[in-house]
Amino acid sequence: MITDSHATPFLTAAVHNNADWCDAVCRSHGVEGTIEGGVWASALRTPPLYPDAVTLSPAATPDDVLPRIDLSSPGASVKDSFGTLDLSGTGFEVLFDAQWIYRAATDPAPPRAGDWEPVDGAGRLLAWEAAWSGAGESEGLFRPALLDAGAVFLTPAATGPVTAGAIAYPGAGAIGVSNLFATDDDLDDAWRSCLEATDRLWPGVPVVGYEHGDDLAAALRQGFEPVGPLRVWLRTDG
Repeated sequence: MITDSHATPFLTAAVHNNADWCDAVCRSHGVEGTIEGGVWASALRTPPLYPDAVTLSPAATPDDVLPRIDLSSPGASVKDSFGTLDLSGTGFEVLFDAQWIYRAATDPAPPRAGDWEPVDGAGRLLAWEAAWSGAGESEGLFRPALLDAGAVFLTPAATGPVTAGAIAYPGAGAIGVSNLFATDDDLDDAWRSCLEATDRLWPGVPVVGYEHGDDLAAALRQGFEPVGPLRVWLRTDG
């Protein structure tokens, strides 16, 4: 766990839950990360959209990160969980800045909106990913092994077209929500439906994640609070 005084319990939960989720996705692809020196990192290139390293302490430095990831070609990425690293002189550029978010377990659940339920089975998971991607097809990023690892892929109905959804992942004393989407772009309704589902499935457990832009604004409207900045770096020089 993070012990640095700059990391609040809310931020600690969000960072560690997300690192656990990244590790689960990587392991489902046969890529194993390890934790050392306040950093989770993989020596092998991770699946698309997932970082090669995640800092777990605001005291982590570039020297704690860079020797542990593959820098032989462009494309490596680092999730700077506290926005404290400067990788600008090492071939990396800022991909985006975001905010960790936290919603207390004591906050009342939204009224039941979309009757979201967990995806059941590999076939439905493929349909979920196809809808989430926006391309109408799945490339196998989210593999069935994740269902056995505790990940819950939420969607409005057990059958029929997938029109909205999110991933909920329990860990570090919280439920991490990511990849929330709605094909009609109604993010407020999607968040309400998602939060009703997480409260029903995991009563009394806080919800965490990170967002930026319009996605962050929608989350804040549904009762989340920002608890700290993060930055994702992408290596464009190799």
